[in-house]
Amino acid sequence: MEDVVQRDFIEYDVVIIGAGPAGLSAAIRLKQLKPDMRVCVLEKGKEVGAHTLSGAVIEPRALNELIPDWKEKGAPLNTQAKDDHFIFLTQKKKIKLPTPPQMKNHGNYIVSLGQVVRWLGEQAAAAGVEIFPGFAARDVLWGEDGAVAGVITGDMGVNKEGEKTDQFQPGIEVRAPITLFAEGCRGSLTRQLEEKLQLRSSPQTYGIGIKELWQIDPAKHKPGRIEHTVGWPMKADTYGGSFLYHWGENLVSVGYVVGLDYTNPYLNPYQEFQRFKTHPKVRGVFEGGKRLYYGARAINEGGLQSIPALTFKGGALIGCGAGFLNVPKIKGTHTAMKSGMLAAEAIAAGDLQTYPELVKKSWIWPELSAVRNIRPAFRFGLWAGLLYSALDTFILRGKAPWTFKHHPDHESLKRAVDCPKIDYPKPDGVLTFDLLSSVYISNTNHAENQPAHLTLKNDAIPICHNLTFYDAPETRYCPAGVYEIVDRKLQINAQNCVHCKTCDIKDPLQNIVWVTPEGGGGPLYERM
Repeated sequence: MEDVVQRDFIEYDVVIIGAGPAGLSAAIRLKQLKPDMRVCVLEKGKEVGAHTLSGAVIEPRALNELIPDWKEKGAPLNTQAKDDHFIFLTQKKKIKLPTPPQMKNHGNYIVSLGQVVRWLGEQAAAAGVEIFPGFAARDVLWGEDGAVAGVITGDMGVNKEGEKTDQFQPGIEVRAPITLFAEGCRGSLTRQLEEKLQLRSSPQTYGIGIKELWQIDPAKHKPGRIEHTVGWPMKADTYGGSFLYHWGENLVSVGYVVGLDYTNPYLNPYQEFQRFKTHPKVRGVFEGGKRLYYGARAINEGGLQSIPALTFKGGALIGCGAGFLNVPKIKGTHTAMKSGMLAAEAIAAGDLQTYPELVKKSWIWPELSAVRNIRPAFRFGLWAGLLYSALDTFILRGKAPWTFKHHPDHESLKRAVDCPKIDYPKPDGVLTFDLLSSVYISNTNHAENQPAHLTLKNDAIPICHNLTFYDAPETRYCPAGVYEIVDRKLQINAQNCVHCKTCDIKDPLQNIVWVTPEGGGGPLYERM
């Protein structure tokens, strides 16, 4: 819809897009250093934490620096990590492998990251930060000098045809001399900035993480137990594996991550996860239990070499939007928080442009540098990747005189005629489940009569290209059943979208573009 409406505006000293770990840490640090600074956080979710999903095991290093008395203030970090297990699965057996040093979790905590983010939101609000959940930043606001001048929130009350209804409310301009983009992995505005300002010199690479939260038989619960597996059910040419964390009151977080550089268009990440749970050495954990929640989210896997330019006129990228995840550790919360804190410190010192140098001088840089080659080594397969990882970790100690490069994930698919089809078992409704019942317990909701936020650059490509050459891979890589081929037409069920961003990443011709829906739409992850 052409923007011809008169918009109201509000002004702040700093506006932050995204109330996740990075955005809230930046906001808190700003108020610690400059209490009089007017700081605003916009969050597209219905509430703070609504769209937050992770495994999650947290390394508290950044939290210790930001809020040293977090225990006294009731931060929801209650289950300490105790036992680490790294396992190779065959179809029937479980073989324990030595736990890589990066995956040892002594001193860490198993948490619901959504609960942690809600608590951080409370700390930010208490410090005087203005937080607005349900307000999705739709567009970047540009100043006359070409600098970022803030953002424009999405219009409300527009129907599917793009027409204004009686409930129409135009978005507002949220203006600030500095805007921090903390949208998380593959943020829609971050993508716009990277393209318009040419911030990226090396491609990012991604994984799709799919997770369930179970309440299990107390007799089977082992608080603090952490398991990671590689191997079955996926073949050795595909990067990925599982996590299983015991925490809370008889809770188990279980999930599966698949690298989005996989080549077989018939691979279905959701079905691989469901199949994983049927392993004879895994399924017993869940027998007699109850599945509570489901969710999915893309994650950055590129590491150090995929971090784009972090600053530009009027703003900066922080957190997972910039790609600070430590893949071998399977952790990014601590680095995301630290990046937000460093951006805040640069702002408080009067020069945001020093933020990249602060990152390089902090503990973020050597941590990511030491593991920069491990994820790309797995392009040669599981065994070559494990072998190189051991060499890099124990012999080279992360100081190899080379740095492997990445390739765009959307270019990796082979044509369907060159790949074997994969037959997945039907769900039993007890241990394994169909996709729509899973989406239901993600508490996903979008207003029905609004424009689809999953847009196509070219309506013909899904049939003439994707269906023709790849047998419609979007119907398999989406973990929410958004895409269907009906009578040789692509049907988009946007109301099912859990905002994982996988389609925006994996679409072979980058024809699908994810934009923000009406504010407040999407999943509501209560304990994920």
